[in-house]
Amino acid sequence: MQIQINTDHNIEGHEALAAQVSNVVENALNRIRDHITRVEVHLSDEDSDKGGQNEKRCMMEARLEGRQPVAVTHQAETLKQAVDGAADKLARLIESTLDRLHDQASRRTDPPEPELKRTNQS
Repeated sequence: MQIQINTDHNIEGHEALAAQVSNVVENALNRIRDHITRVEVHLSDEDSDKGGQNEKRCMMEARLEGRQPVAVTHQAETLKQAVDGAADKLARLIESTLDRLHDQASRRTDPPEPELKRTNQS
């Protein structure tokens, strides 16, 4: 599972932040990591230097094997809270998606293959 981290111009994207975010994502998605090819994390500061509540935003998009990407967003007062919230949401979304796909596959009843008709040629 590859993790890519992007920040807007208001957030300093240093290695310590990248390591912290990667750790949170890996821990949250550890049980389902085999189904995920890549996770993109986008961090932004909505109000920049103005301050205010829930100004930090984390959007995470996961690419699942053979499926369309899924995405979640979480806003909070701190980047850590935003990342934690988005990682939890993403884990729940992927788990429910995989459970739904598993349920559909187990309920599927394919029609029997048609028999080949034999023709009598005299």
